[in-house]
Amino acid sequence: MEALDYHAEERRKAEFDLEEMKIVWAGSRQNYEISDRMARLVASDPVFRKDNRTLLSRKDLFKDTLRKAAHAWKRIIELRLSEEEAHMLRSYVDQPAFTDLHWGMFIPAIKGQGTEEQHEKWLPMAYKMQIIGCYAQTELGHGSNVQGLETTATFDPQTDEFVIHSPTLTSSKWWPGGLGKVSTHAVVYARLITGGQDHGVHGFIVQLRSLDDHSPLPGITVGDIGMKFGSGAYNSMDNGLLRFDHVRIPRNQMLMRVSQVTREGKFVQSDVPRQLVYGTMVYVRQTIVSDASCALARAVCIATRYSAVRRQFGSQNGGPETQVIDYKTQQSRLFPLLASAYAFRFVGEWLKWLYADVTRRLQANDFSTLPEAHACTAGLKSMTTSVTADAIEECRKLCGGHGYLSNSGLPELFAVYIPTCTYEGDNVVLLLQVARFLMKTVSQLGSGKKPVGTTAYMGRAEHLMQCRCEVERAEDWLKPSVILEAFEARAFRMSIACAKNLSKFSNPEDGFSELSPDLLEAAIAHCQLIVVSKYIEKLQQDIPGKGVKRQLEILCNVYALHLLHKHLGDFVTTRCITPKQGALANEQLRLLYSQVRPNAITLVDAFNYTDHYLGSVLGCYNGNVYQRLYEEAWKDPLNETVVPDGYLEYVRPILKQHIRTARL
Repeated sequence: MEALDYHAEERRKAEFDLEEMKIVWAGSRQNYEISDRMARLVASDPVFRKDNRTLLSRKDLFKDTLRKAAHAWKRIIELRLSEEEAHMLRSYVDQPAFTDLHWGMFIPAIKGQGTEEQHEKWLPMAYKMQIIGCYAQTELGHGSNVQGLETTATFDPQTDEFVIHSPTLTSSKWWPGGLGKVSTHAVVYARLITGGQDHGVHGFIVQLRSLDDHSPLPGITVGDIGMKFGSGAYNSMDNGLLRFDHVRIPRNQMLMRVSQVTREGKFVQSDVPRQLVYGTMVYVRQTIVSDASCALARAVCIATRYSAVRRQFGSQNGGPETQVIDYKTQQSRLFPLLASAYAFRFVGEWLKWLYADVTRRLQANDFSTLPEAHACTAGLKSMTTSVTADAIEECRKLCGGHGYLSNSGLPELFAVYIPTCTYEGDNVVLLLQVARFLMKTVSQLGSGKKPVGTTAYMGRAEHLMQCRCEVERAEDWLKPSVILEAFEARAFRMSIACAKNLSKFSNPEDGFSELSPDLLEAAIAHCQLIVVSKYIEKLQQDIPGKGVKRQLEILCNVYALHLLHKHLGDFVTTRCITPKQGALANEQLRLLYSQVRPNAITLVDAFNYTDHYLGSVLGCYNGNVYQRLYEEAWKDPLNETVVPDGYLEYVRPILKQHIRTARL
C-alpha cells in the first residue's frame, strides 16, 4: 500500500497545537502517555488482531475472545502494569469480554456493599483472577424494576445458611455478561426472607462453577442466552441465564455492609444508610459516560476523515469535485457530533471527580450528597448513551453507501454500543428517576433547604423565573454567561411547569404517570444544562497550548447553540428567548461551522486513536480509503473461489433451464 497521507493538507490547516489538544482530551499528560503506550502495545500485538472478527462463527468468536482475554492478563502480569494501565490495555483490545464484568461490576459491588471481612476474603482472589465474577441482577421477567425480582434467599437457622432458589421461570437470571460460560462466582441479587418475612432485594456472593473442572455446581443451571444483534459486536460476550434449585450458601456470603442477618436469623439494619448502594451505581455510571465519549469520538473520527476524502459534485471546468465535508449540510450534521464528543469527555472527567468526592464523604459517614450524585449520574448515563447510539448511526449515514460495509467499522460499533441504552438502567426509566429528584427539589425550595450540586441553580428561583435573554446580535451568543443563563432558565421553568401541573392531581402517582412525557423533557433539559455548564467550567481552567482554548471555545459554542436550535421550542415557549434571538443563534451556529472546518481533521486526530482501535477502512489515518476498500474486498471468503460453491447445484440448472419440476 502506498505510504501517502491524503489528510496532510488538512492537517496543515490546523490552528492549534495538536499535542497539547491530545493532552487535554486525555485529561493529563500522564493519562495521555499511558493511553498512547497501551494503544500502541495492543496495536502491535498480532494476538489482538480484530479485522476478521465479523467473519467468525459464534463459537470461534467466543474462543478468540477467551484467547485475547488470557493474553491480555499475561501481558498485564509480565509488564507489571498498574490498575489504570491494565484497564486501558483491556479497553484498547476492544472486544467485549467476561473481564469487563469482573473488573467493572463484580469487584466494585463487593467493595461497595461488602464488610471489611468480606473484602479480606474475596477481593484478593478476585484481583488475582483466581475467581472470576459477574453481576447477576436482571431476570427474565424483571430488569429495571429491581424491587420486583423474584429470586429468593431464604435463611435456614438450623444450618446457618441461605437457600438461593428460582421459584418461577421468569425468576431465571437473564443477561448478566460473563455468566454464560466463564464466571465461577456471581454477586446474585435475591429477595431476603427470614422467618417468613420478606426484607427486599439484597446481594449474595454465590459460587456457580467448580474451580477444578468448571462444571456447574449442584442445583445450578447455567448457559448462554444466544446470539445478539449484529456480526461480531457484543456476541463475543457470554451473556447468560441462571437458575437455582435450592442452592445453599453460608450466611456470611450475604453482602452485609448495609444490613445483616444474625446467627439467630434476625434482620438488622446497620448504621450505614441503604443509599450506600448508590456509591456503586455512581461508579459504574460515570464509567459509562466516559465510555460514551470514546465511542462517539470513534464514530466521529471515521466520519470526519472520510468526509474530507470523499468528493461529490461541484466540479468546475474539469477541476476536482467538492469535498463532502465542505457542504453545509454535512457540517451541520457532523460538527455538532464532534462538539458532543468533547463535551461528553469533559463531563466524564467531572464525574470522576464527583465519584471521588462521594467516596471521600462516604468514608467520613457523610451521605448528604448521595441522592443528588445518584440522580446526576443516572441522568447523564441516559442522555449520553442515547445521544451516542443515535450519533454512531448518523455517522454511518454521513459516510454514504460505504458506511454500510462492515469494514467501515461503523455497523459493528453501533451493534456493540447500543446495549448501553438498556443496561445499568433503561434510559427512559433513569430519566424518570431524575424527574422525581427534580420535583422533590422544587417542592423543598420554600423550606429553606438549599439545592446542592447540579441543582444549585434552582436556588436562584426568582431570578430564573424573571430573567430575559439580552441577545441583540448573533455574536452575543458567544458569551458563556448568556448561554448558561438561557439553559438554566429553560431547565428551571420546565421543572416548575411540571411541578405546577402535578399539584393539580389528587394522587401524585397518577399525575406522575400522566405527565411522564413532560417530566422526561424536563429531565433532559436539566442534563443538557449539566453538560453545558461543565464544559464552560472546563474553559475557565488554565488550558495550555497555542490555539487550544480557542478551539475548545468554538466547540463549546457549537454544542450549546446546536442544542438550543434543536430544542428551540422549549426555549421559546418557556419565554427564555424570543424567536428572533433563536434565529440569531442559528446564524451564529452557521458561522461557527466555518471556524471548525479548517481544524476538523486535527480535532479528531487529538483523540489519538490507532488504526487498529478504530478498525475502519474509511477512518484510516492516511486517508487512503479507496485502495484499502478494494484490497479488503478480495479478502472476503466468498472471493476465495472464482465460481461460488453451489453453482453446479443451483445456479447452472437455472441458466441451462434444466430445473426438474415435480408433477402432482
